[in-house]
Amino acid sequence: MSPSRRLIRQTMTIARRDFVATVFTPIFLLFLFAPLIMVAFSTIGAMGAQQAADHGSDRARIVAIVPDALASAVVDADRRARTVFRRDEEPPALILLTPAAESAVQARKTFEAKDYDAMAVLYGPLDRPTILYGPRGARAADYLTVLAASALSAERLGGTLPKVDVKRIAFSRQRASLGGQNQTAFLAVFGVFFLTLFLAGQVVGTMAEERSNKVIEVLAAAVPLEAVFLGKLLGMFGVAVLFIGFWGTVLGQVTSVLPPSFSGMVGELSPAIGMPMFTLLFVTYFTMAYLLLGSVFLTIGAQATTMREIQMLSLPITIVQVGMFTLTLSGLSKPDSWLAVIAEVFPLSSPFAMAGVAAASDSLWPHAVALAWQALWVAIFVTLGARWFRRGVLQSGSIRPFWRRKGG
Repeated sequence: MSPSRRLIRQTMTIARRDFVATVFTPIFLLFLFAPLIMVAFSTIGAMGAQQAADHGSDRARIVAIVPDALASAVVDADRRARTVFRRDEEPPALILLTPAAESAVQARKTFEAKDYDAMAVLYGPLDRPTILYGPRGARAADYLTVLAASALSAERLGGTLPKVDVKRIAFSRQRASLGGQNQTAFLAVFGVFFLTLFLAGQVVGTMAEERSNKVIEVLAAAVPLEAVFLGKLLGMFGVAVLFIGFWGTVLGQVTSVLPPSFSGMVGELSPAIGMPMFTLLFVTYFTMAYLLLGSVFLTIGAQATTMREIQMLSLPITIVQVGMFTLTLSGLSKPDSWLAVIAEVFPLSSPFAMAGVAAASDSLWPHAVALAWQALWVAIFVTLGARWFRRGVLQSGSIRPFWRRKGG
């Protein structure tokens, strides 16, 4: 058997060993359903916040203090204006009040009403009205300004505005809009970042147990450490693929029952390179991001001896991932800048940046170059990690720098 085939066989043996040891445990079920637990708690919190917000919005009102002769024009203007708002975006309900002797005093007193919460109050002549508004009433004040202009126009035209008979035709784009491509690029970057943030950090502790029970010495004596590192990395990547496959299937079934409007929103997110190629590149760049970050985290985690040290490493690892995400988004906002070039070339941020490029550009050759570049760095990180572990932990080689060993 050739050395390369032997190395591949040893690597896959380690990968299968780690995959089985991770998946066939009760703890893996808790890990697998962790997103469901997170969504459940988030939903409970969101429902509580929504109920509190709805309770407050039910009492919110906008007030127009106008003469009875103008009341019908204001009501008609309000009815027309509300047709352009979605139900959850509508302004507060309108209340009409008849002007008192002192309209300014009356307007201020409406903010002290016990039956409702006034967001904005309009009083005075419609061609030069005064609008009072509270801390959260700026948009309500803008809406009252539009009502005043519409009601004044209707009053001067004889009481009603002319009716417009509009012919509306739904139109589907043949290609993605620039805004849709930018949104797809952001979602691609965020998707790779979120998956690696959630999954790649799992490799940090894979070596700690091996070191504590002295199994690593047996493995190192049987197979090269490079095979051990790469095998563990591939084993944990298999766990990540299983996790994504499970939740991808679940979400695929959920989205099939969503309303047609959701499909229209997804259609606007079509990438410039085409959905089939984009899907392939997204999966490939997630793989490279996992292997790159995982190899670095595996090397760092291999130096830890206790769970406390592994827990202390979690924060720096998260900071590194967030830093790569921030660098990529900064470059994505300015595609032709030097910051974008740095994000695409730097090994740890390159998968994030190139996933965004796949959504915003239809060129294929940059991806071939980027994938070869990223694969090279995976090999470099795994090799350096194995050598560092061999010399620093197993102490099977000199740990002195080469410039000192020459003199010795």
